Amino acid sequence: MPTSPEENPNPNNKLKLSAAPANKRRLSLSDIWYNKDTQALKQLVLQMRAQSVSSSTTPPSESESDVQSLTLDDPEPTRFGSSPDYTAVLSDKLLLSVLSKVPEGQHVANSLVCKRWCKLSGKLVRYIKLLDWEFLESGRLSYRFPGLIDIDLVRACVKSRRNSGIVMSHRLISVHLDSSSIDGGFVKEEGFLGKEVVDGGVKVLVEGCGNLRRMVLMNASVEGLGYLGEKCETLQELELHCCDDFALKGLFGCRNLQILKLVGCIDGLYNSMVSDIGLTILAQGCKRLLKLELVGCEGSYDGIKAIGQCCQMLGELILCDHRMDGGWLSALSYCSNLKTLKLQSCKVLDSSPGPDEHLGSCSTLEELHLQQCQLRDKQGVRALFMVCATVRELVFADCWGLDNAIFAAASVCRSLRFLSLEGCSLLTTEGLDSVVQSWKELERLKVVSCNNIKDSEITPELATLFSVLKELKWRPDSRSLLSSGLEGTGIGHKGGRSLRRK
Repeated sequence: MPTSPEENPNPNNKLKLSAAPANKRRLSLSDIWYNKDTQALKQLVLQMRAQSVSSSTTPPSESESDVQSLTLDDPEPTRFGSSPDYTAVLSDKLLLSVLSKVPEGQHVANSLVCKRWCKLSGKLVRYIKLLDWEFLESGRLSYRFPGLIDIDLVRACVKSRRNSGIVMSHRLISVHLDSSSIDGGFVKEEGFLGKEVVDGGVKVLVEGCGNLRRMVLMNASVEGLGYLGEKCETLQELELHCCDDFALKGLFGCRNLQILKLVGCIDGLYNSMVSDIGLTILAQGCKRLLKLELVGCEGSYDGIKAIGQCCQMLGELILCDHRMDGGWLSALSYCSNLKTLKLQSCKVLDSSPGPDEHLGSCSTLEELHLQQCQLRDKQGVRALFMVCATVRELVFADCWGLDNAIFAAASVCRSLRFLSLEGCSLLTTEGLDSVVQSWKELERLKVVSCNNIKDSEITPELATLFSVLKELKWRPDSRSLLSSGLEGTGIGHKGGRSLRRK
């Protein structure tokens, strides 16, 4: 007799049918999520939160109160987890003190946690290299980073496209340029922000970040520099690019300026005029200078003399790729406290130094550095060493034309205690020996990558000198050093080992 599905023909199976749901598979987290079972999901979250609170390091009394306060009506879990934010009970001052202990490389990651951490992490940033000028003009820079003490604005002052395929790279600056912005080997005037725009940005920056200590700026006018000096009394170091003579009048307000770098010309980028007029204005406005660097600047005897007479605290002078007229070397005698003189990338030291009796001497000078300079002019090199006869440290690095005859002019430096020769390929062992023997106070010697100085040509007198030196770094011939290092490996011999990949 047929039966309907609703009827149970065998009453004894009633217990089996009612027990069947007990063997059903337990719902997983994925089942709860995809089935949109809100009640079960909240129950699961409640258990997870209670477990995280009970396993925390907080005191037992706090854990118990947190567990009891959890209900099914609590808000849904956030994207990053449902643990309570314990930093919310910390004051901004205390949390800022905690974040300041974190390494600087972690500040960016910390700023992504939340808006509060982003604002506090911004207060810890001390240096910024700005790329977008609009970020400065809008005031967002000073609001986001109110604790800045060092800022570089040069790249933001050049109108360029981020995706431009032309990159102009220099040891002082690296920017992206468009082909239409280059004219006659230099960037067009339209390729830079106008002076009015730069001055406006400087005012916005100084009003929001009044504790700046260092700034790198381009194409600023008298008004912009004057406002900077008036409002930013803590400014101690300034680097100016593309600045003319009369714009330097704005530096009169920078009373506490100690380090100044003035870039007049960069080949391929811009060419601004800085002459004796600008150097004189600079000297009269910045009398507390301790270090001065002139890059691509013109001038002569009068400009250097004014700097020496007015900046009596000047201890370091750097001239890079200078365009000075002949006779400027004799003006160094007016620098009464000058300790260090560095000449870098100079094509000519002094084209017309004048007679020896007019050269004078810089009696306080202790260090002389010549880096990537052309030393083919024997008269100019000789005049330099006569002015700097009292130096105790002499450094040559990758200088062209430094042969035995040119190096012999350094023998007038009788008080020399340290000599460094690097990349001087024309100097021989004989030329080194003849000059070094005249320096009775020599204590340290460094000779690196001077391939014409050979170990086999060292005289007994020179070897004796080496034995009494306090410090000796001797690696003159890089080829012989390489061959000695490969000795026994079979590399470099016919039929020996090779470094080529198969």
